[in-house]
Amino acid sequence: MLIPLLKGLIVGLGASIPLGPLGILCIQKTLSKGRNSGLFIGLGASVSDTFYAGISLLGLAFVQNIINDNTEIVMIIGGIIIMLIGLRIYLKNPIKQIRQKHATNKHVEDFFEGLFMTVTNPGAIVLILGLFAAVGIDVAGQSTKSAIFATLGGVFLGSASWWFILSTTINIFRKKFRLKQLITINKVSGIIIFALGLISFLTGIFEIVKRFFIE
Repeated sequence: MLIPLLKGLIVGLGASIPLGPLGILCIQKTLSKGRNSGLFIGLGASVSDTFYAGISLLGLAFVQNIINDNTEIVMIIGGIIIMLIGLRIYLKNPIKQIRQKHATNKHVEDFFEGLFMTVTNPGAIVLILGLFAAVGIDVAGQSTKSAIFATLGGVFLGSASWWFILSTTINIFRKKFRLKQLITINKVSGIIIFALGLISFLTGIFEIVKRFFIE
């Protein structure tokens, strides 16, 4: 079971390392609220990555078909969610976030924020399928149950490890940022995340319009 676990670790890392809107959000949350906040954002994404990996390995074709057949809708919904998160970050005052005592329920909020941002990204399952092929994992339903669980465990651990490393590294330099710099980072992060959500939203709209005229 060691080889499936290691392959899963590689897939989890490969799915998490690209710095998309979630990576920017993890950095922003860590700078504003501390390492645990950034880590919980990442853990939400890790659960989503593991979910998509499970769909692929367990051969749940009907779920894949639903996602593939409604890619545009998923992109629109995901785009709206990402835009709202970006707008929320832009409008929030990071100074108040730093001074607040953050309870466990705040980290639960961070967790679901990361989960929704990732699970509404239809490209996630495509990326994971590509990574499975790259490391030689069989997704044709021929693997044993123990190998499947080992692989999924590896995906989660690989993904979670990356978010722990990122949030811990950013947290080390957190105190070196002045309050004005944090405000600027907050605004820029919000704008970037909003822009990425807008791109997803407009792409989904464009694909629906294109399909309408073609048909």
